[in-house]
Amino acid sequence: MSDIVEKTLTALPGLFLQNQPGGGPAAAKASFSSRLGSLVRGITALTSKHEEEKLIQQELSSLKATVSAPTTTLKMMKECMVRLIYCEMLGYDASFGYIHAIKLAQQGNLLEKRVGYLAVSLFLHESHELLLLLVNTVVKDLQSTNLVEVCMALTVVSQIFPREMIPAVLPLIEDKLQHSKEIIRRKAVLALYKFHLIAPNQVQHIHIKFRKALCDRDVGVMAASLHIYLRMIKENSSGYKDLTGSFVTILKQVVGGKLPVDFNYHSVPAPWLQIQLLRILGLLGKDDQRTSELMYDVLDESLRRAELNHNVTYAILFECVHTVYSIYPKSELLEKAAKCIGKFVLSPKINLKYLGLKALTYVIQQDPTLALQHQMTIIECLDHPDPIIKRETLELLYRITNAQNVTVIVQKMLEYLHQSKEEYVIVNLVGKIAELAEKYAPDNAWFIQTMNAVFSVGGDVMHPDIPNNFLRLLAEGFDDETEDQQLRLYAVQSYLTLLDMENVFYPQRFLQVMSWVLGEYSYLLDKETPAEVIAKLYKLLMNDSVSSETKTWLIAAVTKLTPQAHSFDTVERLIHEFTISLDTCMRQHAFELKHLHENVELMKSLLPVDRSCEDLVVDASLSFLDGFVAEGLSQGAAPYKPHHQRQEEKLSQEKVLNFEPYGLSFSSSGFTGRQSPAGISLGSDISGNSAETGLKETNSLKLEGIKKLWGKEGYLPKKESKTGDESGALPVPQESIMENVDQAITKKDQSQVLTQSKEEKEKQLLASSLFVGLGSESTVNLLGKADTVSHKFRRKSKVKEAKSGETTSTHNMTCSSFSSLSNVAYEDDYYLNTLHDRGDKELKTFSLNSELLDSESLTELPLVEKFSNCSLSTPSLFADNSMEIFHPPQSTAASVAKESSLASSFLEETTEYIHSNAMEICNNETISVSSYKIWKDDCLLMVWSVTNKSGLELKSANLEIFPAENFKVTEQPGCCLPVMEAESTKSFQYSVQIEKPFTEEILSGFISYHMMDAHSAQLEFSVNLSLLDFIRPLKISSEDFGKLWLSFANDVKQNVKMSESQAALPFALKTLQQKLRLHIIEIIGNEGLLACQLLPSIPCLLHCRVYADVLALWFRSSCSTLPDYLLYQCQKVMEGS
Repeated sequence: MSDIVEKTLTALPGLFLQNQPGGGPAAAKASFSSRLGSLVRGITALTSKHEEEKLIQQELSSLKATVSAPTTTLKMMKECMVRLIYCEMLGYDASFGYIHAIKLAQQGNLLEKRVGYLAVSLFLHESHELLLLLVNTVVKDLQSTNLVEVCMALTVVSQIFPREMIPAVLPLIEDKLQHSKEIIRRKAVLALYKFHLIAPNQVQHIHIKFRKALCDRDVGVMAASLHIYLRMIKENSSGYKDLTGSFVTILKQVVGGKLPVDFNYHSVPAPWLQIQLLRILGLLGKDDQRTSELMYDVLDESLRRAELNHNVTYAILFECVHTVYSIYPKSELLEKAAKCIGKFVLSPKINLKYLGLKALTYVIQQDPTLALQHQMTIIECLDHPDPIIKRETLELLYRITNAQNVTVIVQKMLEYLHQSKEEYVIVNLVGKIAELAEKYAPDNAWFIQTMNAVFSVGGDVMHPDIPNNFLRLLAEGFDDETEDQQLRLYAVQSYLTLLDMENVFYPQRFLQVMSWVLGEYSYLLDKETPAEVIAKLYKLLMNDSVSSETKTWLIAAVTKLTPQAHSFDTVERLIHEFTISLDTCMRQHAFELKHLHENVELMKSLLPVDRSCEDLVVDASLSFLDGFVAEGLSQGAAPYKPHHQRQEEKLSQEKVLNFEPYGLSFSSSGFTGRQSPAGISLGSDISGNSAETGLKETNSLKLEGIKKLWGKEGYLPKKESKTGDESGALPVPQESIMENVDQAITKKDQSQVLTQSKEEKEKQLLASSLFVGLGSESTVNLLGKADTVSHKFRRKSKVKEAKSGETTSTHNMTCSSFSSLSNVAYEDDYYLNTLHDRGDKELKTFSLNSELLDSESLTELPLVEKFSNCSLSTPSLFADNSMEIFHPPQSTAASVAKESSLASSFLEETTEYIHSNAMEICNNETISVSSYKIWKDDCLLMVWSVTNKSGLELKSANLEIFPAENFKVTEQPGCCLPVMEAESTKSFQYSVQIEKPFTEEILSGFISYHMMDAHSAQLEFSVNLSLLDFIRPLKISSEDFGKLWLSFANDVKQNVKMSESQAALPFALKTLQQKLRLHIIEIIGNEGLLACQLLPSIPCLLHCRVYADVLALWFRSSCSTLPDYLLYQCQKVMEGS
């Protein structure tokens, strides 16, 4: 180790002190090496952590005095900074030097600036407040003519710049894409890639420049652009299908060795570039035959050329196999890929065997016969000494599990769980076992025994959804009530048997499951009375190893059983014991039990038998507290203030200074930097400061990088011994739990066993058990359309049954009429793909309650109250997490059957709504298909008109729409016509609402028909949909606008330059109204108020202010992504008009 340290110390002076006046090797060793070198030598010579801390603190004190001295030169500052970096890397706080690192990057020459930037990138993180001081330095260096300074600035931007600072440097980085030097262009592309990762909505306007980078004459720039395209194609592959030919051409050149030799690695041409291109092609060709056909030849060539015996070629082969099985299948390629998988699996090298198992795990879902070809190898991998190989083998078996081999595979998983000590492995495998048990359980006994094993092995580290789903399964039941009772009875009997065992430790979550099941279903027992069950639960309550949380479950179970018991001695002892407990929660439960026990009739009515899934009637208005509220007001208590009133008072007390971060930035041409509109006056006490920063930044503590020293049980290091003692308790015996599994193996037919060794016989028997059910009958289609497997246990969701009985009330939010609007011409645009990323996480559902959606309640309730009653649901755009397709009225459905001139007549009937012009989207010599959109108040109505141009009748004309990810369509009666007369027109209409946010989506389908000669034909078509198709005006008053404005926390701002023709505010607002369907609420001087909503009921407010030739836009909404989208559309409208 000492030789390495000496060589490092010898090299460091030359690195940091070269090209300095008087800084030759001798001077370097005398000044720099003597200080840094002595520090390194001193640390390596120490024998304890305490001595190291003492030495480092002395060094930090010396450095603090040096950097603070006014006589310290930049050269000395550079040396101090290197020593600070070393101390910081050892884990000691050197925050006093952060500001000096920024100063060094600002003031020094090239070498000193280099050290300053290095220190800043290591010291600061993206959220550090001192980064603000670095913005001007980076901007100045980006504008420098010195290539080294530009490179350093681009590097630090791509490392630590946060999204708030992107607008300050984005135009300069865009200019660097045209730089003459390749290294500058490459670093600029990588900086934009970083921006796309943290704020994709801010670089949407430069996608054309990304395409230029892809076609750059330098290979390095092209390779850098692949990072961006790989991510964008993962988000939306359909938008980049036209680039497939370009990617194929690049891969052909790479595989053919056309790149410079600098990109070769061990004679393999650009292997990492090949891997990226293969991943991109796999995404583009998925489920797309036409696109996949373009890449068959180059994939074949890649498989053929990647035959060199080198590690990196194996990586290329693995990606080739993955790509071949991802795209539309071709038999020749599949055969070659299968041979490659065989080479991997049969390889004696562990790494290659792991790759083979991983590839086999992926392709087994499409071609399960590959598992049969390598079944003996898979059996051997189950006993492999490497745990990673065993884990991947179990993952493979999980993929091929069916009802015939589930018992054997689950047994293998449980055996591995008993041997594993890694928490991640336990959590992962326990979830898989629980899923397989519910899906393929052969009988009730095996299911309960397996879940008991899951709870005992998984312990308290398992995901809480596993016991919750198990309890919900028992409570909701199945389609057969008799089977429900048998399953519950077996669960109760098994838990009572486990509780009778002595000196056995059960995990807390397992005890909670036991207590709930015994409390709910002990009434099914014939031999044991509720009093005996209460006695066993009381014994657990008195056990010191049971946690307080579990004790609350146990006392809740005792409370449920008390009305059914005839002897109350144990209950009275429990009440006496815990009413004086120091645990407040247990004392509360004990007093509740005491008072309920005194009134048995009330207790029976409150705790009926087997009513865990019954719907409860909730008093949402809390009317039972009216007396309490009146009493409090009479005694001088302060009345309740609504949220918007409290926020209004808070905003009125805020300071005038604006501390908000930079906003989003789009194209640099025509727009100035974002800032808040000055002097806003809405006729109410609305402040110009945004509440977004406070809400987003202060909701929770930032604990990244903080060592966790305290937990629920106290100081964690002191608690390690307790956990060790706890783990030493006796585990649950698994022999009795898995008896059925052993019996299933021993009952196999012995006639198949040949004269082989005992070990080979066992492997053959295991293989026949593991791979049963993988024959031709269960072969999965290569297109991924496998037969759906019915679950053994089908939950009878009582929630869904209740929902199905309700009548769907369509919302009728008052909107401005569309009749005054002209046809909207939609342009092709790239919008914030962040809607796809953040849609499921941040775009919380903002749906109105059904009682608020009728026209009467809309006028009676205050608007803020209506929107404040909205409910957040599971991550989806709408509350029910599903698409609502409204069927057209019967009168409209009847009009669909009309013949010629149907389209025009239908348009006449819908003149009250704005609609697009009918446009022919596809045709052939027999039929033509036209479509148009009708933007109704509550939905988008799509109409397809199919015309039979021939002089003959068509039979079995069937129009189908392909399912889409972001929206759904439902067939209405009449989509399949037995006969379509000659020269006639049939129309079909669909009411569509979005399910997930999107920017541009394609709704596609086909029409099939039969000619008179029985010849069948099919014609495909597609229509582009945009999020603007689902934007509607929101008619509200100025007063309601002010109240809603204060209740929304998500806002974005941008200043937009106006042309001379847009100088008047009414003209600009009229343009926004026509193009974006915004409702103009009021124009007050040079300010304007507008509102709209995203169907069905997500509002968005806009405040506009004109000063000079700038229009200040300020959007606010309950949805975090909708303001960004509308702001981008406003910019396009103002720039294009």
